[in-house]
Amino acid sequence: MRRLESSLRGLTDEEAEARLADIGENTLPEARTPSWARLFVRGLRDPFTTVLLCLGLVSATVTAWGTAGVILSLVVVSCVLRATGEHRADRSMAALRDLVAATATVLRRPDGDRPPTEREIPSAELVPGDVIRLAPGDLVPADVRLLRASGLTVHQAALTGESEPVAKYALDVPGPPGAGPFGQPYLCFQGSSVASGGATALVLRTGARTRFARAQTRPARRGASAFDRSVHGISWVLIRFMLLTPPLVLMANVALRGRGLETLPFAVAVAVGLTPEMLPVIVTTCLARGASLLARGHGVIVKRLPALHDLGAIDVLCLDKTGTLTQDRPVVERALDADGNDAPDVLHWAATGAWWTLQLADLPEPDVLDEALLDAAEGAGESHEGVAALPFDPVRRLATAVVRGSLGTHTLVVKGAPEDVLERCALDPAERERLLTRAAHEAEDGLRLLAVATADRPVRIAPYTPADERGLTFRGFVTFRDALAPTAAQALRDLAAHGVAVRILTGDHSGTAARACRDLGLDPGDVRTARATDDLTATVVARCTPEDKARIVTALRTAGHTVGFLGDGVNDVPALHAADVGIAPRDAVDVARESADVVLAHKDLTAIDHAVTAGRHSSGNIATYLRVTLSSNLGNVAAMLAAGLLLPFLPMFPAQVLAQNLCFDAAQLAFAHDRPAAGVLARPTVLRPRDFLRFITWFGALNAIADLATFGVLALTLYGPDTLEDETVFHSAWFIENLLTQALVMLLLRSGRSIAEGRGPVGRAAAVLAGVGLLLPLTPLGTLLGMIALPLKYYLLLSAVLALYAIALWAGRAGYERRWGEGRQSPRPGQP
Repeated sequence: MRRLESSLRGLTDEEAEARLADIGENTLPEARTPSWARLFVRGLRDPFTTVLLCLGLVSATVTAWGTAGVILSLVVVSCVLRATGEHRADRSMAALRDLVAATATVLRRPDGDRPPTEREIPSAELVPGDVIRLAPGDLVPADVRLLRASGLTVHQAALTGESEPVAKYALDVPGPPGAGPFGQPYLCFQGSSVASGGATALVLRTGARTRFARAQTRPARRGASAFDRSVHGISWVLIRFMLLTPPLVLMANVALRGRGLETLPFAVAVAVGLTPEMLPVIVTTCLARGASLLARGHGVIVKRLPALHDLGAIDVLCLDKTGTLTQDRPVVERALDADGNDAPDVLHWAATGAWWTLQLADLPEPDVLDEALLDAAEGAGESHEGVAALPFDPVRRLATAVVRGSLGTHTLVVKGAPEDVLERCALDPAERERLLTRAAHEAEDGLRLLAVATADRPVRIAPYTPADERGLTFRGFVTFRDALAPTAAQALRDLAAHGVAVRILTGDHSGTAARACRDLGLDPGDVRTARATDDLTATVVARCTPEDKARIVTALRTAGHTVGFLGDGVNDVPALHAADVGIAPRDAVDVARESADVVLAHKDLTAIDHAVTAGRHSSGNIATYLRVTLSSNLGNVAAMLAAGLLLPFLPMFPAQVLAQNLCFDAAQLAFAHDRPAAGVLARPTVLRPRDFLRFITWFGALNAIADLATFGVLALTLYGPDTLEDETVFHSAWFIENLLTQALVMLLLRSGRSIAEGRGPVGRAAAVLAGVGLLLPLTPLGTLLGMIALPLKYYLLLSAVLALYAIALWAGRAGYERRWGEGRQSPRPGQP
């Protein structure tokens, strides 16, 4: 108080105003929401977009203005879609900042000579040195030091993860070693709330200087997420191919055909043909569509679009127990007598004590254990007449109600912590030790206990005091378990079926967490404590500090897992930053919501399972698009390069290459609306560059061989060797065959689907693509592009060639699946 120049009488109005002007309001720093323009510019840094920008620049350099215009248009469309989706998510988040205390009860004086008065002021006007009152249900408006306290307990789960209220008292006795500031009994922090009792406290820190606010200035977000790693890997593969192709084409044409810089536009067109121009648009459309469906159907807000892919790639989900697997309330499990037998009368006496304590002690509402007792024994207290009550005291750790007993007597009903109640019972030491052992056994099994005792006293007028809580008759125990979340058991089964392992990282006792897991059908295995294990396979890790959670999440990611973390408190912020994708419910503290990538309408594992499925849906479509387009493009480019070296003319004009690419790219937009096979949704989906490189090499080679064989057979059979000199015929035949084979590839190389499953958007798009390939050479646009109509004989033979080509693709896919398994994920480190 001397340091803050304050006193028990509080500050004067003049002092408070001066400090407010000097220090500033007691408000949390607000996270700035990026503008739409900033989000658009941020989208330009996407590696896929960078590849297209490089191609557009090269195209403009060689005056291929049509190619450059198309590429830049695709870049703009992709960035607009991405910026719009993320801006919509930011707007949805803006309405969720609502968990800071609005008002506070403060002692203030008009001037130094007048006595202080209690007044209600906006919590934003609090300053260090203010003296405030705290009552049950109040949010602690700042970091405070207790001056006086009576039966005070606070919920500080948002700060520490503890599910039970913590006792606080105005003593200068430090907490246990290593407890940190949150373990000090005389300190309360912004972000906590009063569960019971009352207090007078001195404000120490306000605004951005509180621990709650400082939690928002955590280190920068973790390194690259699963999506970022995949994107960068695939992008560098594409960039290498893109950079190598034009020089190779130029050198080969100079060396073998004596053609020089006149082939540069063709070389650039080949590089464009190799690159999936629609990739940024497809990726953004898939992710934005999935995010929109999640928001409308399940109340899940995806703040960062790539996080939807990360959700689909999750194979480990870390979460706390409280509020996720269990509800934030206990329920009565059993009532036991001293021998461990069921004893309904014990529950009756416990509920009677809870009822009359609530009625006579002027409490605003029952605590969670009393509420559970009243729910389990409805109407129990009404059979007695209450006389007096001694409310729960965190020092005594028990509460007493006095009711009228038989004629001329009062009955004391005492309930509380087993150690404290048994200490006041008339028991011999051996019996007391036996009962304490039984209580310890129940606690190890994850149950919370209340001991219940009674005592008859002669009627008297004098008030009852804690000194009367002696010589009690022990009645028994009431055990409580955490109420299970109604959807948790099914959600855990669904997550397991989808290949997601759940890890429980909790600040609670190990037995409590293990009991909740067993009740939900989740095998907890060997429960470990955070400080005693580095075992990443442990299902339950108890007594976790915020740093422990972040350490375990980071270790899991280092081991090769894609990790999601669900948290709602300040203590969860480090782990939310460390995970590939951070998840928070809507009612989480502001800093947790701001740190998360995904926000849930409710803290419900079912919503996470829906989000994981939506992520895999989007990622599966992106992966299918990449496999189809890269393998097809690689085969076409290889065939085009080979034909260019064998033929006395360019195999296609740059304008024809661009037209072919535009037709194929437009058809592939259907992949954003495809429905992946069930097998794709049943396992984590990760875009692995090595898997894609193997796939496109296998099928690209097959496509190139099929193209070259087709060209040779058609040329020799239809026209003879000399007809190869006819550029127009060759260009027209190649254009038609190319689009028809690409339509087949779209159908045959879909993930987990056969050609018989060709209905839907992809089937319709493939049919339109084939129609364009057949009809475009017959139109004026085809003539403008340098193509002509071909004789009917060509189309008949082409049908036979396409049938053989389809059989080859089908056989090649079957062989690939037997050898590697299409889309199968590489084993995780430490897994078979």
